Amino acid sequence: MPNGNWILGDLFLKDYGHAGSIQKLWEMRWNFPCRRGVYPFHDGKFEDFEPIFNELISKNINDPYSDEYTNAFWPTAQRLAKEADDLAAKDKEAAKSLYLRANAVFRLARFPYIGTDLKKQVFEEQKQVYYRGSQLWDIPIQEFVIPHKYASNGDGTEIPLYVRLPPTAKAGNPVPLVLLITGLDGHRPDNTERTDEHLQRGWATVILDIPGTTVDCPANKRDPLSPDRLFTSILEWIKEQPYLNEKKMIAWGLSAGGYYAIRLAHTHREQVLGSVGHGAGTHHYIGREWLAQIERHEYPFGLERAYVSKYGYKDFEEMMEKCQREFSLVDGEGEGVAVVGQGMKSCRLLLINGVLDGCMPIEDSMLLAEYGSPKEMRFIKERLHMGYPEANSTVYPWMEEVMASK
Repeated sequence: MPNGNWILGDLFLKDYGHAGSIQKLWEMRWNFPCRRGVYPFHDGKFEDFEPIFNELISKNINDPYSDEYTNAFWPTAQRLAKEADDLAAKDKEAAKSLYLRANAVFRLARFPYIGTDLKKQVFEEQKQVYYRGSQLWDIPIQEFVIPHKYASNGDGTEIPLYVRLPPTAKAGNPVPLVLLITGLDGHRPDNTERTDEHLQRGWATVILDIPGTTVDCPANKRDPLSPDRLFTSILEWIKEQPYLNEKKMIAWGLSAGGYYAIRLAHTHREQVLGSVGHGAGTHHYIGREWLAQIERHEYPFGLERAYVSKYGYKDFEEMMEKCQREFSLVDGEGEGVAVVGQGMKSCRLLLINGVLDGCMPIEDSMLLAEYGSPKEMRFIKERLHMGYPEANSTVYPWMEEVMASK
């Protein structure tokens, strides 16, 4: 497989109908999750977004990579942030809600990829607003900027991390932790619900962005080995923290971050108890056959520009020609690239996704069963990318079991 024999079947060539039209996207795909407050509208309110999408539709603004698109969201995000600032000292609960609502609108303003100067500015503002809001929580977010001790070959020298610690964390009582690896369009300020879940279990969370998606990740996006150096620096820092139990650590990679969680499970298998490749790509997702159809599939916008920028190619044709050869975990060229295909052992590794994923083919998870250590897999039929809403009901029990293991 695949050679045309995708598990998606006819859906591989299906046009989902919303590409290139904000109106169709809103009416066909996004109105419902916005009303429900789920991805990508988590923490948000329908009443904040409906006028924005009405404006986009009325002005026929259909390019999400454009400044026109970003500017439609920005004033609402700033207004909500100012209202939150004004209330912070008087009504903490109302301010907390407003900060999260602002965060959601900032997220959509810089969606789907931080590829323009304006989106970079919006992302900086999002982080500031999110951090201010988090300081009102009983258990706030902390930001650490740590040295990238193993930087080389064009890497940056600093790694920004978000950390959220349960109250029990202290020297002499180090707590388990989840190393949360973000995706293509979701970044450090977008994981409040996950960190809440970890706190309920007594776990800390350390969150990092992946190469090529934000200015914050220092790893050289053109070097397929740069994630190994990045994780070496981060894991060494974690080991030095007296309130974190480096012997009780699980990595969880989300969507595009799943690729890095799988890589980490092999390259640093002795340092993590387990790893979750959630909605992950490994090989086919960056091959020509798959890439040639991604504009048609379920993702709300065309991924071509985001992918070209993330991996650092000059255009989409160059990416289709080279990316699989350079980055595949199964048959990537160059020493140390194909950690799966070379048969390296891994730590415990859970692969979970929807069978009908049109962003990262389910074949990319299945493929790993053919190599190295045995893998654990849960594929959710008739579900799309990430396997929601059922996926987390598998992930959390698995993580609890792994954390409890010796």
